[in-house]
Amino acid sequence: MDKGNSETVPKMEFEEVLNQQVGEFGKYQLRNILLVLLPAIFMGFVAGDYIFTAGKLPHRCAVPICDDLAHEYAPEWILNAVPETSTGFDDCFRYANKTDLPDSLPSGTCPASLFNRNIVINCESYIYERTNTVVYDFGLECQEWLRALAGTLNSLGGMIALPLAGLISDYFGRRISVVIFGFNVAIVGCLKAFSINYTMYATLQFMHTAIGGGLYSAGYILATEIVGSRFRIYISAVMSSAFAFGQALLGLIASAELEWRHLTLILFVPVFITGSYYWLLMESHRWLLSKNETKKAKDTLQRAAKLNGKEISESSLNFLLTAIPKQNKTGKNIQNRNLIYRVLKSRVMLQRCCTTPVYWITTTFIYYGLSINAVNLSGSIYLNYILTTLIEIPGYWTAVLILDRVGRKATLFSGYIICGICCIAFAFTPKSFYGLSLFLYLLGKYCTGLIFTSLYLYTTELYPTRHRHSFLGFSSMLGRIGSVLAPLTPPLMVYWAGIPSVLFGAMSTIAALLILTQPETRGRKIPDTFEDAENIT
Repeated sequence: MDKGNSETVPKMEFEEVLNQQVGEFGKYQLRNILLVLLPAIFMGFVAGDYIFTAGKLPHRCAVPICDDLAHEYAPEWILNAVPETSTGFDDCFRYANKTDLPDSLPSGTCPASLFNRNIVINCESYIYERTNTVVYDFGLECQEWLRALAGTLNSLGGMIALPLAGLISDYFGRRISVVIFGFNVAIVGCLKAFSINYTMYATLQFMHTAIGGGLYSAGYILATEIVGSRFRIYISAVMSSAFAFGQALLGLIASAELEWRHLTLILFVPVFITGSYYWLLMESHRWLLSKNETKKAKDTLQRAAKLNGKEISESSLNFLLTAIPKQNKTGKNIQNRNLIYRVLKSRVMLQRCCTTPVYWITTTFIYYGLSINAVNLSGSIYLNYILTTLIEIPGYWTAVLILDRVGRKATLFSGYIICGICCIAFAFTPKSFYGLSLFLYLLGKYCTGLIFTSLYLYTTELYPTRHRHSFLGFSSMLGRIGSVLAPLTPPLMVYWAGIPSVLFGAMSTIAALLILTQPETRGRKIPDTFEDAENIT
């Protein structure tokens, strides 16, 4: 995507000279992209570790007169003492004891005659099926909304990370940003493993993304800036695939190490390796040129050309070092202040600025919602999570294959509609139909991968070059509202298991209809000015 630095002076000539003298894709690009794939994988850990470390634990009320030393979670007599629910038996309530209780019972028995089944009381203590998350350590039984807060804070931290990442990346550079955010991810992740209470754990969950969430975007921007324009959509899919692979790897590691403190250390101690990127990773030559870092830019361009088997001429090097104009900061600030006024005066652009955030909110809501709720599917929670994350990867590459063939609108409309149908159908599919339920769930998640890749491209094509990054940042930052709300959907299953899926389906359908109000951008010139953007109809 364009970053809005070099849209004046001979832009095409600059691109042509750069591609010819340095190369669009070679050993220089491959070396750096392979390096930034590792931070993308690490960010997959950050995005979903709370799903397992703060996961819901199967538990029930302890029944003092009946529970023997074995403390079996689901004995044969359980429904005599605990109310039955649609999913088995109640987590947080049991029947009150009758007053005339025997002193002891035969081992393994607990007749219904011991309880007054007309009176239901809260648990005094609990029996767990397993004890490997913060729910057990910090006493979060029957506090689903409080438990879900960890995921919400994780997403709220992401809203802080977006402007912070842009500031640090634009001021200090892409390479330094990877090092800084990588260190933050590692140190906060390790501290989380030593949390002494839920307040500390939840606070660190917020800080993890707030000061570490820029790791992915720093690597993503560097990767897209060092390749030629025709390779950027492929690099976008590669980076997204690495992120999805990281989430799947998280599920695999979580299945092998069940204890949440050990799991956290296993995930985040290796992230300290990004500190070596200060010496291993090369800075984006575009960023160096935009900052007028002439000597460093010259060294980087020469080294890049050499790695790609090329020799850059002196005249071409001089041209590249002086081609990008230096923007006047005062003028830029004035333009940004006028931008809001211009949007409010333009019906076309105002409508566009109101609809694109809805696409982003919807997509992040469904994307993270399906990932989080995957552990509530029938079968292995780990296998379900792994499958739900891996299915995104074909979605990313499907978008690469069809966007230029069928268009942006058709791709997005189809993705939203199919996703909506799958989510609503899943809500009404009986749990006994495990194969069908899993198919619908995975197809819905596949569509979110398709939508995400398409939405990045479509959003950038709807807005003018000079302000493209601002509009994209505006839409994606509001989109974080969806990821903030997503962790709050599992507690809604207490009222009806299908509520989250119906919400996902309804939002997806609304987004599909809104897509129809926007223009097609396939084959059209990317707008350079505000007027160009208004004329896309």
